[in-house]
Amino acid sequence: MANLRDIKKRINSVQSTKQITRTMEMVATAKIRRSTARVQAATPYSDSMMEMLGGVASHAASVEHPLLAVHPEEKRVLVIAVVSDRGLAGGFNSNILRIVDKYHALKAEQDIPVDIIACGKKGIAYFHYRHIEPVLSYVDLSADPTIEQAREIAQFAIEKYSAGEVDEVRVVYNHARNAADQDIMDEKVLPIEANVLATASDEAGPQAQYEFEPSPTEVLTRLLPAYVETRIYHALVDSAAAEQGARRKAMKAATDNAEEMVSTLTRSYNRARQAAITTEINEIVGGAAALEE
Repeated sequence: MANLRDIKKRINSVQSTKQITRTMEMVATAKIRRSTARVQAATPYSDSMMEMLGGVASHAASVEHPLLAVHPEEKRVLVIAVVSDRGLAGGFNSNILRIVDKYHALKAEQDIPVDIIACGKKGIAYFHYRHIEPVLSYVDLSADPTIEQAREIAQFAIEKYSAGEVDEVRVVYNHARNAADQDIMDEKVLPIEANVLATASDEAGPQAQYEFEPSPTEVLTRLLPAYVETRIYHALVDSAAAEQGARRKAMKAATDNAEEMVSTLTRSYNRARQAAITTEINEIVGGAAALEE
């Protein structure tokens, strides 16, 4: 009977866990809608920014700007690692951190320091464990990033790149391909490559005639920092949507596993119970036979 009690206790424990994972799955499903809506709301602005940038660039083809200048030698790199504040999301965090860690090790072999901006508690803890101190850290914003956060990161990156203190800025994050799947993105933010401006100009379609005040060059100079800020903000909200999708998928898998485990344990419980009953019957029959003798 002790074995039966152990199995029953195990079944109750797994059923309690299943209730928790199912609830978390439902919460993540509700949050997916809100996060996806934020991405959809930010996308038209990002597309319009690209269109405007391409249109102005076509009128200021010879402009020189620090954010467009490719540094002749790579001496230091800045990486923005976007992960979550919470776990229970499958490989959502580990995949990003593994890529950043490999990139850090690769640059270390080339004697190129790598500064890291960590967005999310999981990233901060990961880098602290490896004795890497992020230059900027953000917590409690992974599920609900703000434009102020993106602006602060963009300003820091722009200042460092314009001053020549870093020679490349990259952002690594999860892109929400759909409500269930995520793609790892590793994008170069700075320098803004010429082909980005060319692509934006080509995608803009027929070009309207503009009159610029004060000049196309000065307008482009104002647009480029805004473009960097938009790129970073879009990565943050995209990662937030991907986080909820990854958590929903992980919690659904955990719930399915719990259901399967309960089914397996129930069969084991029934077999043990039947064996115990059979043993008791045999003992009763044996005792009755002994009395008759």
